Amino acid sequence: MPELPEVEALAHHLREHAIYRPVARVDVASMSAVKTADPPVTALVGRVVTGAARYGKFLSVEFADRPDDPLHLITHLSRAGWLRWHDTATVTPPRPGRGPLELRVHLDHVGGPGFDLTEAGTQKRLAVYLVPDPQQVPGIARLGPDALALSRDEFAALLEGRGERIKTLLVEQTVLAGVGNAYSDEILHTARISPYASSGRLGTEQVDALYAALRSVLTDAVDRSVGHKAAELKGEKRSGLRVHARTGLPCPVCGDVVREVSFATKSFQYCPGCQTGGKPLADRRLSRLVR
Repeated sequence: MPELPEVEALAHHLREHAIYRPVARVDVASMSAVKTADPPVTALVGRVVTGAARYGKFLSVEFADRPDDPLHLITHLSRAGWLRWHDTATVTPPRPGRGPLELRVHLDHVGGPGFDLTEAGTQKRLAVYLVPDPQQVPGIARLGPDALALSRDEFAALLEGRGERIKTLLVEQTVLAGVGNAYSDEILHTARISPYASSGRLGTEQVDALYAALRSVLTDAVDRSVGHKAAELKGEKRSGLRVHARTGLPCPVCGDVVREVSFATKSFQYCPGCQTGGKPLADRRLSRLVR
């Protein structure tokens, strides 16, 4: 799933390549992906791209060429969605339900440059909204503070009194916006904190370490990602991971074996040597939990 660094990089890529270009046509290949009806996506034709922004893990393409009538094309890429830039495209409208294409925006002229919103797999969760104000998107209206906008004291206040596991809190977008499964694994590994630690029971030194890890992991990932082509971002993300998606491999810090905890639809990875005093956390598939 694209998280804060990748979405920030995609917004940067659009600011470099799409700004000041008019929309020639919008092709909708999946009506179920478009969550708003008024205004219709055809309202973008003739509008000029004036910016691109990130709201948590939401990506917004801005059309403020008419100050009294701004529009924002906003997408949440979900688990398997992506934005793909193209210099040329077929002029034939796509057939609905065929392939991964969900929506295509032609810029300058039909068949010219632009971008596609795609989604792999059979579980279609990518969502597209066309709204005058980003706050009209329910997921954006519910977002907590951005993960890179918090001071250390604000972060500590956010944790105070909470009872959920820290892994759960880090990925809850209404609490903290932008962090997903992969980077939460990396943040906790860098901070040397168990995924099952209680959010509200972390000591001062642990809060300091967690905040520093939050800042460093995300900032480093943004710095690595921004400037890459959209097609390169997934590989760049994988290259920077130390524990996530590395089950069975040695931890690059202590050499212990990276372990995994699996749930019904997802899993997370951690290093026992760095995070749990050498004790493995029992998988949910087992009958007991080792803390």
